[in-house]
Amino acid sequence: MADNNKVKIWIQLADAANPIALSINPDEEESYRKAEELVNTLWKKWMNRFNGTTEDVLARVAFQFARLYLEAYGENRQVNEFLTDLDKQLDTLLSGDE
Repeated sequence: MADNNKVKIWIQLADAANPIALSINPDEEESYRKAEELVNTLWKKWMNRFNGTTEDVLARVAFQFARLYLEAYGENRQVNEFLTDLDKQLDTLLSGDE
């Protein structure tokens, strides 16, 4: 894939001194912006809730998103297994090979 289809964006997380430069496909920008917003929203909320440094709170935020990712991954895996089993059952029913 050629990089000439990419756009450069900058995201600002927490109190980081420098924004993060990213080169992404234009159709991915919305999800990157939403992720930036989610991180910053949780960071601001937790900065007010916990008495810690920016680094401490960002570590908590990273942990929370990792935990949520693993939870969603497990749920998606279960759904995929269910759909695979359902597909096999439907194939059996439709072929008459019960």
